[in-house]
Amino acid sequence: MKMDKQTITLLLSLIFIYSMMFFTFHEKSIFWYLYAFTLLVGIAIALVTGKFEDRIPTWQYLIYGIGYGTITYGFVKLGYTLLPYIDSNVTTEIPKFLNDYGPQNIFHYVMLIFIIAVGEEMFWRGYVQQQLKRYTSPAYAVFITAMLFSLSLAISGFIPGAMAAIVAGLLWGALYEWKKSLPLIIVAHIVFVLLLFLVLPLF
Repeated sequence: MKMDKQTITLLLSLIFIYSMMFFTFHEKSIFWYLYAFTLLVGIAIALVTGKFEDRIPTWQYLIYGIGYGTITYGFVKLGYTLLPYIDSNVTTEIPKFLNDYGPQNIFHYVMLIFIIAVGEEMFWRGYVQQQLKRYTSPAYAVFITAMLFSLSLAISGFIPGAMAAIVAGLLWGALYEWKKSLPLIIVAHIVFVLLLFLVLPLF
């Protein structure tokens, strides 16, 4: 069966993202620059090939975004609390990963908020999830996109982070299909990372 242009673009985009993520997580010294570059390309792909929805007023997506970002953080915090009972190594694995790759200065936070959080939502939910709906139902598209999003972090070998990405991907993907607002899930993502790294760190 001959693949159409949209399918080829989707596959090539995923290959690019995964290849860059593999390289990025092996270059700690320039991790933030490579990560930001990768997501900037993801933004470009989404802008050129995707169609974004924004069907609710600003005040609503801000309220929902803050609420769902906080809920996402709550799930991740709960998982962090429970995981040591399943695997005792998690108590050292998570702090080590965050010390190696977490934001260390104001420039990192700027990239995290304005490039990475925005880029991940535009690429994964705004582009990939919507493309997958051409082949399957919205529910399956949300699930598959969450798995693909998780895989982009699992490449680093950080399994707790990949598990958190599944939870976040399912919540934000479902939220996008429900409210049809890309700004909403971007706000939720930004609130989540601010809580996770700045306001209420896990450790």
